[in-house]
Amino acid sequence: MAEYKHVETALIHGGIYGDSHTGAVNTPIFLTSTYKQDALGQDRGYEYSRTGNPTREALEALIAELENGYAGFAFASGMAAITAVFSLFSAGDRVLISSNVYGGTFRVLDKVFRRFGIGYDIVASDRIEAFEAALTNDVRAILIESPANPLLTVVDIRALAEVAKRNNTLLIVDNTFMTPYFQRPIELGADIALHSATKYLGGHSDVIAGLVVVNTPELADRLHFIQNATGGIQQPFDSFLLIRSIKTLGVRMERHAENAEKIALYLQSHPAVKRLFYPGLPTAEGYEIHRAQATSGGAIVTFELDEGRDVAKFFTGLRLIDLAESLGGVESLVCHPASMTHASIPIDIREKVGITDALVRLSVGIEHVDDLIEDIAAAIDASSG
Repeated sequence: MAEYKHVETALIHGGIYGDSHTGAVNTPIFLTSTYKQDALGQDRGYEYSRTGNPTREALEALIAELENGYAGFAFASGMAAITAVFSLFSAGDRVLISSNVYGGTFRVLDKVFRRFGIGYDIVASDRIEAFEAALTNDVRAILIESPANPLLTVVDIRALAEVAKRNNTLLIVDNTFMTPYFQRPIELGADIALHSATKYLGGHSDVIAGLVVVNTPELADRLHFIQNATGGIQQPFDSFLLIRSIKTLGVRMERHAENAEKIALYLQSHPAVKRLFYPGLPTAEGYEIHRAQATSGGAIVTFELDEGRDVAKFFTGLRLIDLAESLGGVESLVCHPASMTHASIPIDIREKVGITDALVRLSVGIEHVDDLIEDIAAAIDASSG
């Protein structure tokens, strides 16, 4: 964000702004598969839309600027983005992941990349010493989420980046929950930041997308080769939708987080709530670390209902908040991690880290917070007995 003092301005004017040819303030949607070449070996910067498309390029430039990285890449989904990043590695390499990550990340490592000889180890702690102790000569990368999905575990990104660099290991941070509006991992020392842009960056539950930002020309060259070779690209119209949505990211995230903090405070004092996870409260584990690397607690609130409460009745007791996969839209959504987002993780691992059957993950939307609290209160009442 070298050209702007404030991220709110970069959200609107960053990347490739508008269209210099017509003066349009919005980036055009270039719905073309190929491009005319003036002569053999002479193109105008584009050859084929899998390799490069002006609308996608504008989105990629925007996310690179927002994350303060070297280059950005747009993919057809968050999992396509993660798959491309894991494709940087070779048979015999290993990746460290924290125990508290999205189930799809675990699944693609365990069921796909392991068949190709890329191994992984789960670090069952948020402590930097645990990651350092797990680093062996074949570890090429560490992948974390902070805050992590769904227990909102916080990892000291700056400290872990220093450990990774000492050991010639890449640090990959899934920044989906925070977005570059609240947290910028590359500025903290990470090598790669990635997003399921389906979530807050899209923000309206109407697009599937993934974004990756890298911090060096060498990583950019390697990832562009993978993007072009494997073809999991973001389409022009969806790229346009993301650019449009990112312009309002700041105002949306402020409202999301404001609502989430009020709901977290309500749940904190509710007798039916056994455990609460929200890194924006001073009572949260990892609060000081999170406050040092992010500007907000975010908009996800996870909680566990007390014994004697029926979690299924809680979900059916909701009238305003929808039970659904995903998160980050303007509407509030609730999910059951053990049977939905993290069902692909073996039950022994889930239970060990605390993803119990009584756990509820709430993606707080931008509705009026009093309506949301009233809905949650009625659902908790319905879960009794």
